[in-house]
Amino acid sequence: MTFSLPSLKRKELVEKLIRSGIKDKKVLDAINTVKREFFVNEEFKRYAYDNNALPINCNQTISQPYTVAFMTELLELKEGEKVLEIGTGSGYQAAILKVMGAEVYSVEKYEELYLKAKSTLGSLNYKINLKCGDGTKGWNEFAPYDGIIVTAGSPKIPEILIEQLSPGGRLVIPVGDRHSQQIWQVKKVKRNGDFKQDITRFDDFKFVPLVWEEGW
Repeated sequence: MTFSLPSLKRKELVEKLIRSGIKDKKVLDAINTVKREFFVNEEFKRYAYDNNALPINCNQTISQPYTVAFMTELLELKEGEKVLEIGTGSGYQAAILKVMGAEVYSVEKYEELYLKAKSTLGSLNYKINLKCGDGTKGWNEFAPYDGIIVTAGSPKIPEILIEQLSPGGRLVIPVGDRHSQQIWQVKKVKRNGDFKQDITRFDDFKFVPLVWEEGW
């Protein structure tokens, strides 16, 4: 059996992620399945399987594979769950979620990125529900969601996203200033008859800013 260079690179990347502490087999299998080279700009394709963030259009980035894997792991996804992504970007994260069996809804602020991601995901036969608009307001039409993942740094948790979570749902969001953020895993739990937020924080991440009404 022969393997293409990209498939070998994906396997090497998965091994690096395992060494970095990623344990969820479904996440690792998805990283090994989705062809990241189709989600980066032409001039960066040779770096597609480096464990680094890369520039895309509109001064945005495709996140470091470790960050994608780490945040996806925190979603604690089960097959068939409904997930909202805020910040489609290149479409790579949405593809990972789809391969894991999620029903994916994704909102992108920039029309140029929205159109490009729509084209890329369509060409690869990933059926993702896409929208161009203000992701800080979520996508109320299809709420509630079992998981929400935000791929840009926010100064706070937009309350509207908590409202759009199902009971027991998980929100994964970078929170901090414009220079560095913690990744917060927020679980919507019912306690004493009221819904509360159980928050776990993880340090030392850096994202592009979440811009619009409920962000910066």
